[in-house]
Amino acid sequence: MHAQQRPSDDLIDTIIVGAGLSGICAAWHLRDKLPDERLEILEARQDLGGTWDLFRYPGVRSDSDMSTLGYGFRPWVGEKAIADGPSIRQYIRETAVESGIMPLIKFGHRLMSADWHTDDQCWVLQVAAEDTTIVKRCRFLLLCSGYYRYDAGYTPALPELEQFAGRVVHPQQWPRDLEVSGKRIAIIGSGATAVTLLPALVAQGATVTQIQRTPTYIAELPARDRIADALHRLLPHRVAHWLVRWKNILYAMLIFQASRRFPGKVKQNVLDHIQAELGDTLDVNKHFAPPYNPWDQRLCIAPDGDFFAALKSGHASIETDTITGFSSTSVKLATGAQVDADVVITATGLEMQVAGGAKISIDGEPLAVNELVTYKGAMLSGVPNLAITMGYTNASWTLKCELIAKWVARLRRHMAKQGFSVVVAEYTDKHERMRPLIDLSSGYIRRAAGALPRQSDARPWTVNQNYFLDLAEFQWGGLKDDALRFARPPRQSST
Repeated sequence: MHAQQRPSDDLIDTIIVGAGLSGICAAWHLRDKLPDERLEILEARQDLGGTWDLFRYPGVRSDSDMSTLGYGFRPWVGEKAIADGPSIRQYIRETAVESGIMPLIKFGHRLMSADWHTDDQCWVLQVAAEDTTIVKRCRFLLLCSGYYRYDAGYTPALPELEQFAGRVVHPQQWPRDLEVSGKRIAIIGSGATAVTLLPALVAQGATVTQIQRTPTYIAELPARDRIADALHRLLPHRVAHWLVRWKNILYAMLIFQASRRFPGKVKQNVLDHIQAELGDTLDVNKHFAPPYNPWDQRLCIAPDGDFFAALKSGHASIETDTITGFSSTSVKLATGAQVDADVVITATGLEMQVAGGAKISIDGEPLAVNELVTYKGAMLSGVPNLAITMGYTNASWTLKCELIAKWVARLRRHMAKQGFSVVVAEYTDKHERMRPLIDLSSGYIRRAAGALPRQSDARPWTVNQNYFLDLAEFQWGGLKDDALRFARPPRQSST
């Protein structure tokens, strides 16, 4: 791979990394506030959509309602509140096309490294494009590349897996030629992907066994929102969308706060509902009662109870046990039981990373990202002209991404009006207590704790998981902050 140097005057105002939900959202708000600035979007894949272009496994869908997962500036108009992956991907595409964002996207452009040049007050990016490394320069860098590796998912060490003669598939690399009808399938895992896959595979004619070491909480939600349907019949579309959006924001916050304040009651309520669905066909306490409280890990949802319906159909089952090995045709469990399988699906999680795996440095000095502190969850301490978008863990991802996108657009416009060329969040209080960036106990988060930036226990260095607090800070709060430092371009000496 050889390097191709761009002309030195080819300085882009803002480069966005990632053309998924958050990247398209950020581009829309930047163009809305700064229509005259030069903007580019770097997308490593050959199409937009991010997560919704990557995941192609059967049944892939949102785990949040689309009134909040969709954009505030372009309401979701689909019939289903819980939408399938292809519909979400199409929604992102239509948004990019209708708003004129599509021509700004450079597909097949992967950010490899970003180095801030203090003297030039710009970022110098090394970007892989086909067999070439392109050098790009920008004033501001906005990372909308998500939080996990796209090229590989997480698969734990499974004893004797090499003995298995059938096909082994990770959902993140779902093969297009995999036919499941009439097959016996073992899904290893208990998270959202497993809960989504099981009913979808049964619907395609497979016999499925989910093997989980630890249960997860699964709550049933309607795939269609009847209140939303009624409001859309009675009111103008945008008014109905606004009401439905706030209804769902408040409902999600209510469930989360109830889980924090009354975990025992919420847990029992979830289990009682599952018991009513399944009756005596399964031991609910064994298979659906985790050893942690609700929302210590993300709650899984079953639209219209599809997961429970699949279990009741007789074509799906659950084993809560530890895997001890494999034979050529089965999975061996610690109890001595064996699960016969033609296909094993390792729905075992994600590998987290920052900036899409790109190396970040300042004047050639690599940054130890895990030693940095996040400013409002939107910037990194000591890193000039760089912002990141991270969504909520207890609500729709896009809700917070859009708040951050609006704030970055407002920040950039403020800088342009005031003649500032640099902004940096400076963290000075080294005595505050540090916490992990994401306050959940999920395995993929624990594994990545040492690689992610941190948060403090004091504002503005905390990461809120509360939409009202973030609305106050990002949308209504001022830009004058003791932690933010602005600078103007250096004066050119006259000769």
